[in-house]
Amino acid sequence: MKAPSPAVHGISRRAFAKTTLAATASLIAAPAFVRGQNLNSKLNIAIIGSGGRGRASIAGCAGENIVALCDVNELNLESAAKLYPKARKIDDFRKLFDYSKEFDAVTVAVCEHTHALATMMALKAGKHVYCEKPLTHNIWEARLIREEAAKAGVATQMGIQMHSSPNMRRVVELIQSGAIGPVHESHTWVSRAWGLQSKEASDRNKDRVYVADRPRETMELPKGLNWELWLGPAPDRPYHEVYFPGPKWYRWWDFGNGTMSDLGSHWNDFAFWALKLDAPLTVEAFHPEPAHPEIAPASLTVVYEYGARGNLPPVKHTWYQGEDKPTIWKENKIPQWQNGVLFIGKKGMLLADYSKHVLLPEKDFEGFQRPPQVFPNPATHHAEWLDACKGGPKSLANFDYAGRLTEANHLGNVAYRTGRKLHWDAAAMRDWSVPEADKFITREYRKGWRLV
Repeated sequence: MKAPSPAVHGISRRAFAKTTLAATASLIAAPAFVRGQNLNSKLNIAIIGSGGRGRASIAGCAGENIVALCDVNELNLESAAKLYPKARKIDDFRKLFDYSKEFDAVTVAVCEHTHALATMMALKAGKHVYCEKPLTHNIWEARLIREEAAKAGVATQMGIQMHSSPNMRRVVELIQSGAIGPVHESHTWVSRAWGLQSKEASDRNKDRVYVADRPRETMELPKGLNWELWLGPAPDRPYHEVYFPGPKWYRWWDFGNGTMSDLGSHWNDFAFWALKLDAPLTVEAFHPEPAHPEIAPASLTVVYEYGARGNLPPVKHTWYQGEDKPTIWKENKIPQWQNGVLFIGKKGMLLADYSKHVLLPEKDFEGFQRPPQVFPNPATHHAEWLDACKGGPKSLANFDYAGRLTEANHLGNVAYRTGRKLHWDAAAMRDWSVPEADKFITREYRKGWRLV
């Protein structure tokens, strides 16, 4: 589908340009100065998690000095060491910080249940940090990481790559410039259904694994894997292939939070940024069955209600995953994109996915003139962080922003697991009328592991 031609409504482009000119200048001009000033400088970087998503961090930081590699899987370590034979090799990230004087920055690409612990150690050591999404395993961790990052004063970024894409940045500019007028409703849907499956769904879709409960038997460990270190702060259990290798672990509450926190980090980012969201007033989840104690759901709908934000009106944002879709989608009133974000405003709608967007109804926006570009297009998501590490503008996906996004995503799962509509007291990190939610906001760590 072709990109909408910029037009119709006489949006106050002159006013929009005036209010954003200063921000545009600082965001676009400053990085060029910093790159020129530090053209020959290189950061010393430690890689925590060198397999899986860690390979993307290695590639993203290839122009710097990678001086340390850390992974609980010996095969991942040895593979990365072939590229960086002089780098220090360590299997336990807690020991990595015994050598903290050797590096300036850290990338974290371990499994979700360990993100916060590695990230916190890096922040307390005064290191710049890039952490893959979701930033943390729960709300309490996200709050502490956000607060510690503010105190540390270092460059931070969560790995939500689309945040740096020209497509998302143009979407945000359109919404914030008023292209479709005040937005009172938004919807995000993803087709992934990797959570708890019925036996029937598993039989129909061979890529969906049916697991009813936590396995009790022990399987032979994959070669090179240190299972104790992989478990990290999570409750002890015998190794089984339903957790690892591959991303199967993310379906289990002890290790991940299912599709909600995983893809929510990417897809809810559109609305969270464009609509300047923060803590919701209420959160309610809809699912035909009670929450499973071990495994996240495959399909789920979560409704967030936000109050007015400055001159922005209250807005309702709804998340759908798996087989769930917005009513407007089911009624074929919008293009049938399998994954998407829909903003509904007073003057029209905007539909987006990772790579494209369109203003709707298209006939109403013929000749539409786009607002000025406000947000620069970094070469890569890692490049934006690396610029920030070297003194440039802070990453737009920094931990202050990412921590708030992470909290909101986790709240969707808390509402689902309690089966209650939450009235959220963000300052206290709880719903005072739903005390059973408290156990899902934080967790106890296994002996030998701690965050603070």
